[in-house]
Amino acid sequence: MGGPTWGGEGGLSGEEVERYARQTALPGFGPDAQLRLRGSAALVVGAGGLGSPVLLYLAGAGVGRLGIVDRDAVELSNLHRQVAHSTAAAAAGAHKSESAAAACRALNPLVNLDVHREGLSPANALDLVSPYDVVVDCSDNAPTRYLVNDACVLLGKPLVSAAAIGTEGQLSVYHHRGGPCYRCLFPEPPAPRHCQRCSEAGVLGAVPGVMGTLQALEAVKVLADVGESLAGRLLLFDALAGRFQSVKLRGRQPGCAACGDAPSLARAAGGGLDPAPYAEGGQCGPWAAGRAGGGEGGEGEGGGAGAAAEGALRLLGDSERLSCQEAFAAQERGEPHLLLDVRPERAFRMAALRNSVNVPLADLEARMGEVRRLAAPGEPGASARPVIVVCRRGNDSQRAVQALRAAGVAARDLRGGLYAWKREVDLTFPAC
Repeated sequence: MGGPTWGGEGGLSGEEVERYARQTALPGFGPDAQLRLRGSAALVVGAGGLGSPVLLYLAGAGVGRLGIVDRDAVELSNLHRQVAHSTAAAAAGAHKSESAAAACRALNPLVNLDVHREGLSPANALDLVSPYDVVVDCSDNAPTRYLVNDACVLLGKPLVSAAAIGTEGQLSVYHHRGGPCYRCLFPEPPAPRHCQRCSEAGVLGAVPGVMGTLQALEAVKVLADVGESLAGRLLLFDALAGRFQSVKLRGRQPGCAACGDAPSLARAAGGGLDPAPYAEGGQCGPWAAGRAGGGEGGEGEGGGAGAAAEGALRLLGDSERLSCQEAFAAQERGEPHLLLDVRPERAFRMAALRNSVNVPLADLEARMGEVRRLAAPGEPGASARPVIVVCRRGNDSQRAVQALRAAGVAARDLRGGLYAWKREVDLTFPAC
């Protein structure tokens, strides 16, 4: 009985025939599509809640080369949704890109893996994106989304981009076969006050799983050249209602700053991208201070425990900061101070340092008078209590210190935040 010829030069190996048998048996797919996958390369930006299923399914599908970009470390709070990682990886503070690569190798040793621990930045985005045929954006912050889009447009790469928060998700394929890019749909980034983080809004673990799986599907369709991609359409998912909705997008915009008729984006003199469009102030996240591309579910406060020092904001001088050991010693000596926690109320209710007071950063300006009263001296003639500001990783606390000092309140931030406290003072503290 006749049939396809699987062997021979340029064909599938016996192992590949068996491994991908259920996939190649599909009408319209077959060995030719499988060979296209084997000869293709995909870059996945973020190895978190979205990136985990993307990487595992692309590895399982037989994509020949996978690049993993993530500078974060695995944390216990990741594991309900970031299924490429393990409890052991979280306990060891393993690097996410390395942990995800290990999971992909265990699933399919035939796949070649590029581990990019440095994360994505305007300086390296073009170099990182260039070798790959498609980019899958699984990041968690606006600067990275715009940066990935712009790099893809400049290099002519299709972009599969998704987002997931709470119980909702969205997905599209940008800059593919004449379709619009991400900036065509969202010309300007949202103001920081409108950006929600998973640490604040929460996320149902399976939601990024659903969206990441759909991202992998779209990437496979693009790479194997099968089916109809989501280019020109936005897929919306409502988990609680069990409903998907497909929305037709407007086409490529002639005035788009990235892909329009007269684009304003250009390479910097050094060969990278001009960092100015991704600077903090116009976008959610501290790009100007070195924010690197991470996975879904981050806080906009740098990476995991192992990355806190290398990617943290540096808004204050050493004299304006306090180490966890110094703060603990002052606490043990009973020195008067106000410990101000500027995390969202939900996180504060879950776990907080002893005797700390919660004033979320978003409310600080409006509640400055309350902070002054809390810091007021306990006795007539005494000095006001110094304020020690704490957050999850030591970034929002620096912003708070700047605001407090501008208002005349003596304040220092707790360097590294609660994650540093967990590492340096109390290993049992559930940093969240």
